[in-house]
Amino acid sequence: MLLRLLCAFTLPLLYFSVHAADCPDWPPARALEEITSLQTQIDTWDASYHRDGHSSVADELYDQYRQRLTDWRICFAAGPAPSPLRSAAGKVAHPIAHTGLEKLHDQPAIEHWLRNRQDIWIQPKVDGVAVTLIYRSGVLHQAISRGDGVSGQDWTYTARQIPAIAKHLTRPVDVLVQGELYWRLNGHVQASAGSLGARSKVAGVMARHTVAPEQAAAIGLFVWDWPQGPADLPARNQALDELGFPGTAPYSRPVRSLAEASHWRDHWYRSPLPFASDGVVLRQGQRPPAERWQTTTPYWAAAWKYPFAQALAEVRKVVFKVGRTGRITPVLELKPVTLDDRQIKRVSVSSLGRWQALDIRPADQVSISLAGLTIPRLDGVVLRASARAELNVPLASDFHPLSCWQPTPGCESQFLARLAWLSGKQGLALPHVGPGTWEKLFETGHLNGLLDWLTLDAQELANIDGFGERHAARLLNSFNSARQRPFIRWLKALGLPPTGQARLADSWQVLAQRNIAQWQAEAGIGPGRAAQLSAFFRDPQVLALSETLRAAGIDGFQ
Repeated sequence: MLLRLLCAFTLPLLYFSVHAADCPDWPPARALEEITSLQTQIDTWDASYHRDGHSSVADELYDQYRQRLTDWRICFAAGPAPSPLRSAAGKVAHPIAHTGLEKLHDQPAIEHWLRNRQDIWIQPKVDGVAVTLIYRSGVLHQAISRGDGVSGQDWTYTARQIPAIAKHLTRPVDVLVQGELYWRLNGHVQASAGSLGARSKVAGVMARHTVAPEQAAAIGLFVWDWPQGPADLPARNQALDELGFPGTAPYSRPVRSLAEASHWRDHWYRSPLPFASDGVVLRQGQRPPAERWQTTTPYWAAAWKYPFAQALAEVRKVVFKVGRTGRITPVLELKPVTLDDRQIKRVSVSSLGRWQALDIRPADQVSISLAGLTIPRLDGVVLRASARAELNVPLASDFHPLSCWQPTPGCESQFLARLAWLSGKQGLALPHVGPGTWEKLFETGHLNGLLDWLTLDAQELANIDGFGERHAARLLNSFNSARQRPFIRWLKALGLPPTGQARLADSWQVLAQRNIAQWQAEAGIGPGRAAQLSAFFRDPQVLALSETLRAAGIDGFQ
């Protein structure tokens, strides 16, 4: 069912309270400004969707934004938000109201809903647009959009152009059914492909008067209720199939427990289906007489949404990380959100240039997803905070492959990145040494240069809070093992530029004497790489490091 048409009914029930810790620390004027800004944006989305059939934002992001608006209004006692359906109502009254659906968000809520209920069935929650179809003596008489659940738009002319909507039933009876018009997808797997904007495509077609034949053929129909049909669900499904509404029975399964409900939810989430779906619907086989149905959420049905493919996240902080080679990568620290059952606390912006183009600041609202189902990915900024925080943005010109050999102010990030490279598998491959080790040593004042760790002793390490004698001994053994590493590994650990197929002597003095022309004469070394290699061996900071290694007796530096 149409998610954004249900928000007005479900959110007040689901978010009747907000913990104070989740409320923004805003003065009243700022709170009013932020709430007004978000309300204006949502109003724009609502109007575009209901008036033009155009979705400007992913439906699951819309749901999260409306939740955010409800939370803020509760936090600052701003009163309930206007109904999102106020721009959806049409001129044609529904003979039987379209009910909303309560959305249950986790297994405990599902288990509680199932308790003491009988005759429960589960169906995919088809991601399309809801419609009422009315037949008189077996002939299609009228099609009405869901609208606000009480009245909608007359879609009869467009509906007659869609082959999936039967024009004549198999028997001359009066029938009213409620269902979902969906965009046909071949072998669609929701977990990997997402919704692909399928709902918006259908809404756009139904907003037109004349529909191209190929577009009409691309729309399917899933009938999810026959309000005045047989009392129990299997009988309704069989009768619907006989009347000319196939397709409901295969996607209706009985469930008696949370385990069974979880099985079908996961099955439909990860299996090929002919439509996009955003969750499952649990419903009792029997329900009250249709005359008692209202637009509020019914007690006999509830939705259990799939994990978010995209999540709305609030930016808490922007951190500019400088890598070993001087590349600046902005990272957003987020208010934790859940994506596919994973908690996400930070996401990379990829590059300084992209951050500058997006201009992301704390309190901005961004959308994120998972790349390859594992890596958090920033999709974009959806709403900017009204107050733009000032940030200390590093200059790209200050950082390069030969900068920050010491942790001078502003150089801490690149310096620590150099140490992480030095101890990693690309460099000396030191066991039990990682970024956390270097951060601890740096925070406790034991690292003022890239090679200061070579002179640390067991007592110094043991006195560091959190290390302890055993940890200190293991760390010291690892540091001492670095002295036996080959010369070439030391060169790579220091950050030697790639040398391709060039021949490398086993002596620092020999390599340091090569000029640009000599480097370029080596196989696989072009002019640019030759200049980088020459600059590396002539850099004063690198020369100082080579002297330290010579004094320490490291092979190749004597």
